[in-house]
Amino acid sequence: MLNYILRRVLLMVPTLFGILLVNFLIIQAAPGGPIERMLVNIKGIEGGSLESGSGGGAELTSTQSLSGTNSLSGAQSKYAGAQGLDPEFIAKLEKQYGFDKPAHERFWIMIKSYLTFDLGSSYFKDATVISLIKQKLPVSISLGLWTTLLIYLISIPLGIRKAVRDGQTFDIWTSWVVIVGYSIPGFLLAIFLIVFLAGGSYWQIFPLRGLVSENWNTLPLFSKITDYFWHLALPVFASVLSGFASLTMLTKNAFLEEMNKQYVFTARAKGLSQNRVLYGHVFRNAMMIVISSFPAIFIALFFTSSILIEVIFSLDGLGLLGFEAVTGRDYPVVFGSLFIFTLLGLVIHLLSDIAYMFVDPRVDFEKREV
Repeated sequence: MLNYILRRVLLMVPTLFGILLVNFLIIQAAPGGPIERMLVNIKGIEGGSLESGSGGGAELTSTQSLSGTNSLSGAQSKYAGAQGLDPEFIAKLEKQYGFDKPAHERFWIMIKSYLTFDLGSSYFKDATVISLIKQKLPVSISLGLWTTLLIYLISIPLGIRKAVRDGQTFDIWTSWVVIVGYSIPGFLLAIFLIVFLAGGSYWQIFPLRGLVSENWNTLPLFSKITDYFWHLALPVFASVLSGFASLTMLTKNAFLEEMNKQYVFTARAKGLSQNRVLYGHVFRNAMMIVISSFPAIFIALFFTSSILIEVIFSLDGLGLLGFEAVTGRDYPVVFGSLFIFTLLGLVIHLLSDIAYMFVDPRVDFEKREV
């Protein structure tokens, strides 16, 4: 197993490199960029001084930035909105954001920095990428952790019960619950919950925004815990209801498939009880497919599906950070987040493979191809 783990760890390097390279090429082909965004901001400033954030610290007066020229230089013609601006100012912006270097050189500089986990600084926020991720991480951990935990605690027992009671009344009415949960988008349910339970139009039972109250630091320990879960109740419920359906049906189908195999009939013929057959023989085989789906479900719940939930409930987490970075062309945040999330996803995938051994010791990692 150690050889298998070593091979998988070594494979992470080209995988990370390939993902970063593909996304870097896509970004280069996409219209717009940080310089265009800054130029749009400059066009909206008719006077005063411009301080261009934390990316490079270039401070230019209105005379420098808005001095017109009759002809566009080569540097100006590359960017929309550069008309009428001083070519020297455009050159300073290019140097500030690193666009004075060719694309392949910028990519290698980024890769070398990532080897030491130096993710750079945001173009438009006065903070490093690492500090931004750390700042937003508690919100995403809270949403992702509790949502994932509840989904697995609900879906696996429910899926097993549905498989055992297949075709019976319990299976039929719970299937309707699963269908409703699958068909209602999480963000739509979130809006519904706000309207009815968070002071929208009816009852003010739950808080509307934030992870904790403003006076959270002054509360006693028990009140802190209560306040924390009270703020999480609605967003976690919205995420769980829209996320448990797929895992429930996956668990049910996996158990049904195993329960119809010959070894199960043999075990029953030997007089073994239903629970002994179910949990002693069927469980470890059926759970293989459930475990294999964990990385995709975890990453989706933890980082991607919570964007609208975070926006609706005013929760400033990683999903919102990534969305704002993409729309705002904040490339260091985009690629830094992509690097961290991809690395985390690869590690989780490796851990799920290792978990096979605990579910079924017959899995031979030494002979398994990567």
